[in-house]
Amino acid sequence: MFDRIKTRLASEEGFTLIELLVVIVILGILVAIAVPAYLSFRGSAQTAAAKSNVRSAIPAAESYYQNGNTYTGLNRAALNTQAPGIGIHVAAGANSDGSGYCIQDSEDGNAHYAWYEGGSGGPTGAGSTPTGTMNYDTTGCPAAYSVG
Repeated sequence: MFDRIKTRLASEEGFTLIELLVVIVILGILVAIAVPAYLSFRGSAQTAAAKSNVRSAIPAAESYYQNGNTYTGLNRAALNTQAPGIGIHVAAGANSDGSGYCIQDSEDGNAHYAWYEGGSGGPTGAGSTPTGTMNYDTTGCPAAYSVG
């Protein structure tokens, strides 16, 4: 058997069309399996990065509140003054009366957001309760916050 392979490789006949087609089909099957798995892994990694960026910005928002007793004027630049190194896709904003805030991030080109509502008031102002948990959807912070 080995002698046959050696003589086959030593000759200059090359591969038959059938052999090449079999190799191409095998490669096609492997690619068809690998690409969806890769895209799923990539999406999961981007979601995890967005969650992490939002979590790391929350202490900066609370520090901003401690300095001025309001969330009014909260944005990415204000967060960056409180904690340099905030993710480049992070956006933040306050509600109309400055009693609550929302921080959002999207690492995948604005298709899926991770966002967090916090503060003493939710999107309808003082007295309402913000979610205080991480949220995920395709729109980001509610419209009641001026996120920019």
